[in-house]
Amino acid sequence: MTVLPAAAQNKAPAPKKTRLLFLLDASGSMQAKWETSDRWKVAQRMLARMADSLDSYANLEIALRVYGHQTPVNLKNCKDTKLEVPFAAHNAAAIKKRLQQITPKGNTPITYSLEQSANDFPADANSRNVIVIITDGLESCGGDPCATSLALQKKRVFLKPFIIGLGDDPGYAQQFGCMGQYYNASDIKTFQKVLDNVISIALKKTTVSVELTDDAGRPVETNVNLTFLNNVTGQPEYNFVHFLDLAGKPDMLEIDALLSYDLVVNTLPAVELKNLNIKPGQHNVFKVKAPQGYLYLRQDAPTSYGSVTALVREKGSPYILETQRFPSQQKYLTGTYEVELLTLPRIRKTVTIKQSQATEITFAPPGALNITQDLKGYGSLYLVNNDGTQDWLWNLPEGSSKISLPLQPGRYRVVYRLKSAKGSQFTDVKNFTIKSNLTTTIKLFN
Repeated sequence: MTVLPAAAQNKAPAPKKTRLLFLLDASGSMQAKWETSDRWKVAQRMLARMADSLDSYANLEIALRVYGHQTPVNLKNCKDTKLEVPFAAHNAAAIKKRLQQITPKGNTPITYSLEQSANDFPADANSRNVIVIITDGLESCGGDPCATSLALQKKRVFLKPFIIGLGDDPGYAQQFGCMGQYYNASDIKTFQKVLDNVISIALKKTTVSVELTDDAGRPVETNVNLTFLNNVTGQPEYNFVHFLDLAGKPDMLEIDALLSYDLVVNTLPAVELKNLNIKPGQHNVFKVKAPQGYLYLRQDAPTSYGSVTALVREKGSPYILETQRFPSQQKYLTGTYEVELLTLPRIRKTVTIKQSQATEITFAPPGALNITQDLKGYGSLYLVNNDGTQDWLWNLPEGSSKISLPLQPGRYRVVYRLKSAKGSQFTDVKNFTIKSNLTTTIKLFN
């Protein structure tokens, strides 16, 4: 019985701990009336209820940071922020108690509070750091909350924040939308719904399936590496090799819905879907058109070249897509490609790759050019075309003309001058023909 190595077995990774920081506005404006109450009392009540509901979750710690509550607004304290309740499991009672002791009074230093929140999360590689910002006002201290949020996300301090704007200020969406996922809570009922939704997104399981389709739109392609790129950091969050079960269905992959992704299907060339529209807490299906065929490089027998390599480019592109060796077979997306064989001279072909078919390329066996003389000088080798024109191929070594060089069948010319010669008129020109599997020997100056 074959025992798979541990890395190859279907072992689920250890569950990540979620750390959820509530960053709460307690500036003076939070005392403003809101329907039958005021904004602060509503926020107190909603957060207390939320803390109670989260107390029973496993692998979850919550914390509370508050800003604008330590000094009056007239003092313009732009560093008025404090971690009131540090992270801990089952600390709803501590959060509720602290909320009752706070009175709104000061400024709205959102940027500075975000910067300080970076220190609130314990160093832990196996955690999901989440921030929920609840505010009724815009940045009042001249900071740039968008730039700060983005910088901290790129450093992986926390995931994309949730921002809940209380009230109906048209400036909220503009300032907060660039920070993370913005929600407008224009009334108390909406605030409750938004808060519930945010928690659900943060904690519920989200899955995706990727259907790789052929030219006819059928999801039959598989065994391709899928990369889910974090489009904030540019780093890969997940690498999966695509799988179809016996029924032809792709499997369900669990991913973190708090991140923003670009999907890269690593075919040749790659296919990319930008900004995946992932619905948190649900199963998401993404269709990617990735029809593939094969390029088969056939080499029937060993040659004097050794291993021959082909350079593959998309038609019209100057960039090398792949280097493929003879003999081999490689998958490519359907389409037209330019293939350059590194023979001497080089062979260039344009081929079309078709769905599930193999396009074959081969080359004639080379012959050989043999120069037995050991001369010092300067010379070049040319291919003579059917119309009589010539193309430069190769320069002979200056230290010795003695060579045995594999060449494709065809007509050639060598042009050579001895190093000791006293003028250009002493150049020797020899024409010769190369045939497959045969050696052609020439003598210079003969």
